[in-house]
Parts: sequence; structure tokens; C-alpha cells
Amino acid sequence: MKAEQGARGTDIKEQRKLGLCVLCGLPAAGKSTFARALSHRLRQERVWAVGVVAYDDVMPDVFLDEENAQALPSQWKLLRQELLKYLDCFLVAVINGCQMAAPPTRTEAMWEDFISCLKDQDLLSSAALEAQACYLLTKTAVTRPLILILDDNFYYQSMRYEVYQLARKYSLGFCQLFLDCPLETCLQRNGQRPRVLPAETIHLMRRKIEKPNPEKNAWEHHSLTLESSACPEASLEVTDLLLTALQNPVQNVEDNWEQKETDRITCSTNLLHQADQMLRRIISQTMKEAKGEQVLPHNLKLLAEDLNKLKAEFLEDLRQRSNKKYLCFQQTIGISDVISFFHYEKDNVVHKYFSKQH
Repeated sequence: MKAEQGARGTDIKEQRKLGLCVLCGLPAAGKSTFARALSHRLRQERVWAVGVVAYDDVMPDVFLDEENAQALPSQWKLLRQELLKYLDCFLVAVINGCQMAAPPTRTEAMWEDFISCLKDQDLLSSAALEAQACYLLTKTAVTRPLILILDDNFYYQSMRYEVYQLARKYSLGFCQLFLDCPLETCLQRNGQRPRVLPAETIHLMRRKIEKPNPEKNAWEHHSLTLESSACPEASLEVTDLLLTALQNPVQNVEDNWEQKETDRITCSTNLLHQADQMLRRIISQTMKEAKGEQVLPHNLKLLAEDLNKLKAEFLEDLRQRSNKKYLCFQQTIGISDVISFFHYEKDNVVHKYFSKQH
């Protein structure tokens, strides 16, 4: 009897454990296969509630079409942020033990796919009150430790940091799994898929991908890089990482605004100077690449104007405490965050001019 009561006590304590796990890597690295296997094992061995949210399955297909590739970066960014809002709605319901309310503004097809994703994994009840835009949580979702595995490329650090911010908002566990797979293997697997990505897209992502760097970024401390060929053998290592993340949730410390203002004034000049120098170097390198691509002189001039305008807007974001355009999701901003976001927006600008050549 005592043993049984002890076990129940442990279960009650673990009911409060919630975590977000970012699963990242190149397209066709084996992330989805790994996520399914990991989810099954955690349910069977740990009796956890697990939700795998594969971005490719939830995002509208129209933005994956090759003919819409030019519009992809900016549209994709907006959709990623919208999906995080959906996750926020679900987490609020889980934390408060209540129904999940639909956000007032949403992309209907994407929302429906998100709801189906949670229902299929026994996190939302099929008897949900859709007519009232409310959804009932299952017993599994509210009585077991819960880990949400977000499956996407997450090739920029800034993409993963947005998930970390969500974990910090609700004091959740947070960890990252990077699936390292040779480029040649990814290209081969991609060619065998029903829906093939352009090979140049994978090559480009391989050059740009920013792997988790726990030594440099404290928020990436709970990260693990796995060789795709050794995933089955790494099961204990992965479980240990998830347990550690759940047992050490991100602390949501209330901001000390007076101290924050003092720190901001102290470091803003130095940060602005560093950012200005780094963004100048990025623009200079980008212009060299554009010339190498034989972009027409008139377009080179326009590209330089657009990039310098983008740089000016980023520097203004650093000066502002509100009304930010590009860094609005950043509460704590470092030079690496600025560079990551700038690269993301810069690529959107450059794509327009490079594509004009063809």
C-alpha cells in the first residue's frame, strides 16, 4: 500500500511537468521518423503525454509550392509565429486545466490541421465544442507529464529562440535535439519523397544552418546533437535530456525595469556599434556575391539601397524599447540575435534581385 501511495505521489508531482522540445535539422534528415519513434517510446516507457507538431503537416501547402518560392520566406515567418500562438492557446488550457479557446484571428485551414494534430495524439477530445470555438482537453493531456516536440528545420537560431521565449513565458522545460545528417543522404532521401524540395534549397539551408551552441548561448544549454545513423542507440541520452529539461524549467523572472533601463543605457552604445559594424560587413559580402551572380548595375544600386535601409531599421529597433519592427519578439537582445534576424530578412531582399536574373 505504501509503495502504491508513493507511486501515486510521484504521479501527482509529475502532472505539473510540461516541456517544449525543438527537433531541428536539414530537410530529409529523418526528423519526422525520429519524432514518431521517440513519441511512441515515451508513451510506452515513461507513460507521458506526447504531442509531435510537424510544421510541414500544419502549415498551408500553398507556401510549399515551388512556384511560390519567392513569397516563401516572409509568409513562412508569419505562419511560424501564428503557429506559436496556437501552441500558446493549448498551453494556457493545459496549465489552467480548462477548455482551449480558439484565437480570434487565425488561418482556418492551418488551425483545423493543428486541432486534428492534437486530436490524433489524444490531447484534445473528439467531443470538442467546435461550434463554440472551444476544445476539450483529454484526461491524458491534464494528468500526465507532457512534452511537445516541434518538428521543423529551425535552421536559424532566432527561430528556436522564439520557442524558448514561449517556454520562459510559462516556466516550461525547454530542450533542443539537432539531427545531424550528411548532405548527400538528405538529398538522396529528398529525391525519393512524393513531394521533392529543390536540391538548391537544401544546399542553401546547409550553408545557413546555425546549429545549437550551448557553450555560447546559455538558453541552449539543454541541447543534444545526434548522428542520424545512431538515433536508436541514443535513446537513453535523449530521455535523460528530456527529463533534465522537465525537472529544470526555464525561470520566468519578473523584469526589474529600473535595472533593465540602467543596463540598457550602459550597453546600448556598445551594442549599436557592434551591430553597425557587423551589418556593414554582411552587406559588403552580400554585394560581392551579387556582383558574382552578375546582377545588373541598376539592380545592384537598388539592392544596396534596400540593404542599407534594412540595416538602418534594425539599428533603430535596437534604440527603441517599443514599436519595434524586426526585433519585436526579443526581450533580451544580443548581437547574435540581431545578426540571425538580419540574415533572415536580408535573404528575403536578396532573393528578389537574384531571381530577376533568370
